[in-house]
Amino acid sequence: MAEKQGPLLESIATAAALKEKRVDLKGTPTGVNGLDALFFSSQIKDGKVEIQPLGGYPERSVVHLTGISDTGKSLMAEQFAVRQAAEGQPVVFVTVESPAPFIVTGLQERAAAMGYDFKTLEDKIILIDAASYGSLRENLPVLFDTLAHAYKTYHAHRTVIDSITGLYEAREMMARQVVRQLFNFMKKWYQTAVFVSQKRSGHEELTAEAAGGFAVSHIVDCTVVVAKHLINSQYDQRLYQRPIGEVVRLLRIDGCRMCGHDTQTHILTITPTGLVTVGPPLKELVARKS
Repeated sequence: MAEKQGPLLESIATAAALKEKRVDLKGTPTGVNGLDALFFSSQIKDGKVEIQPLGGYPERSVVHLTGISDTGKSLMAEQFAVRQAAEGQPVVFVTVESPAPFIVTGLQERAAAMGYDFKTLEDKIILIDAASYGSLRENLPVLFDTLAHAYKTYHAHRTVIDSITGLYEAREMMARQVVRQLFNFMKKWYQTAVFVSQKRSGHEELTAEAAGGFAVSHIVDCTVVVAKHLINSQYDQRLYQRPIGEVVRLLRIDGCRMCGHDTQTHILTITPTGLVTVGPPLKELVARKS
């Protein structure tokens, strides 16, 4: 017998009925110097548009941080975790690529470089080791139950997953389904989340396309793309003002539906202490050259 079909009445509501559940727009510091200023809100005052810096990722957004290898993605994720812990916010860090002890070592280094005593932060960062436990990578219900337990136990509203690509590797046809479930789960638990994903090196560097096609960027709230470019011509040398053989890293916010954002391509730097910083727009280098 066919199942009876009909309207799903509980899915319908007026804006007036939902306004008490709306999210106030405010920033969540990223821990990356120069990045917080690239997100903003705007309002019309006296007939003119006023831009107000947001001060970080939008609260309760799911941010997709994507790029090819060696572009600073994991460093940025660690900086976010350290900064949020320093702000007193418990952070659940799901490590999919490296076992948890290695991530702790990186977090200690990042904290020291950012000027924090890691001993004051270590109880605020909760590691879930999906790299060592295959059931967490291969069975989403197990991962969700584990996350829910961590959220309830530690009262956490910040999540990092590095990387989500590892949750659907070798089954990329399921990427959209996996990412959609992750996104909905983060929303259910009121998380501000950073999803790291690994791009195929064959894709155009500053696009949001990643393993699994466009599944990730079409679902999440915000996508930050990082890239690297080898200086291998005199043109590059003049444009980037770097010698041939050096690598230039770049960052662009590909989209953010929860707030306004800078749309320019920026120079990205990794310091000798392993901190990512966002520098001036690329067009400023071109202007100086001219």
